[in-house]
Amino acid sequence: MTIMTMKTINRENAATSGASWPVAEAKARFSELIDRALNAGPQVITRKGRAAVVVVSADEWERKTKRSGTLAEFFAASPLRGADLQIVRIKDTPRAIDL
Repeated sequence: MTIMTMKTINRENAATSGASWPVAEAKARFSELIDRALNAGPQVITRKGRAAVVVVSADEWERKTKRSGTLAEFFAASPLRGADLQIVRIKDTPRAIDL
């Protein structure tokens, strides 16, 4: 199952650490932006003063999006397993459609 996490970046810290880039600056210094994402961590690109996207290294992306187990393992580990749930199926007839 893929688990995505969100990282909150303090705007003051992002601006002073160099992790925040206006779009125009990110475009002009794209190679440096990539280098910083590889070496210093996630880089925030802002549009109109607001965080728009985050650039991360491929290694970090793989680590964050890597699956941990199968769907069967997920269901097997469910706290509801063995809870004796009663699931009732409604046996209505199909609805009529206009042709």
